[in-house]
Amino acid sequence: MFRFAHIQFLWLLLLIPAIVAAYIWFTRRKRRQLATFGDPTLLAELMPNVSRNRPIVKFSILMVALTLLIFAAARPQFGQNEQTVKRQGIEVMIALDISNSMLAEDVQPSRLDRAKQMLSKMIDKMVDDKVGLVVFAGEAYTQLPITCDYVSAKMFLNTITPNLIKAQGTAIGEAIQTSIRSFGSEQSEAGRAIVLITDGENHEDDAVAAAKKAREMGINLYVIGIGKPEGAPIPIEGTNNYRKDRSGQVVVTRLNEDMCKEVAQAGGGLYVRCDNTNTAMRTLQKALDELASSEIETTVYTDYNEQYQSFVLIALLLIVVDFFIFNRKNKSLSKWNLFGEKEL
Repeated sequence: MFRFAHIQFLWLLLLIPAIVAAYIWFTRRKRRQLATFGDPTLLAELMPNVSRNRPIVKFSILMVALTLLIFAAARPQFGQNEQTVKRQGIEVMIALDISNSMLAEDVQPSRLDRAKQMLSKMIDKMVDDKVGLVVFAGEAYTQLPITCDYVSAKMFLNTITPNLIKAQGTAIGEAIQTSIRSFGSEQSEAGRAIVLITDGENHEDDAVAAAKKAREMGINLYVIGIGKPEGAPIPIEGTNNYRKDRSGQVVVTRLNEDMCKEVAQAGGGLYVRCDNTNTAMRTLQKALDELASSEIETTVYTDYNEQYQSFVLIALLLIVVDFFIFNRKNKSLSKWNLFGEKEL
């Protein structure tokens, strides 16, 4: 794999065309000034040692050397080694409800967007932890396997919409079971937790039984209820209208706190409601901090091989070559005619 460690230095390459343009302008201006003194052919005969090609060659060499030095400053690197390292941390699976009811705007900007904002802040605070993502509505599936790659976790989080799952509903039990499987079959001494974020409406399966199973396996279950018990209509994306039932009445979705609390109790964890404040975030972060941390084996890629030395070496050699090329013709070297110059 090839990369630049400081890719921002490559912007300096934009200087090269500017310098070349300035050199061409200056050279032409100088020739026009010489032409005012007389016929160029006659002037060339009066200045037999003046070379027309050598300054161009010297300038080209310097431009190539400057280009190589810019590449060297950007630190080109090639190759990487796979290494297994041990880190201190916990393992967290996020189970996020993405049913249409999560589009309700009783919390701002919407239930789903508020949940994503909270989870993004949670990921930002992670150090040496593992995180995974399960999304669910009428069914559940793993969106991101458990990983230490926080950049990917936030990228997947940002792309989540209710359109990912066609089957509507709230399969909380299936989401918990999918999260349990996502930890893998290997035993771990690291603290494990499932963070379940849902409005709890229209749940379809035995979420309590799934929560009890997680508890038996030593997995902590934290339930974040999002929304308000009094409810809110569900907007239709791209319009100013709201979803309606078959009788034409606007559908009002309400936070089912009783169900959320029941699931949290069955899982031996805690329940907290997420509103427009940071209370839920602080409570969740405190609970995660209290989990016992132990060593987690993680495969990482390290030890990029630096390649800038080659660029610097070639640039220095070019500068040395440029130093020994004179602007005027050298009688002792003129027999080699290295620059295609005609003898007068």
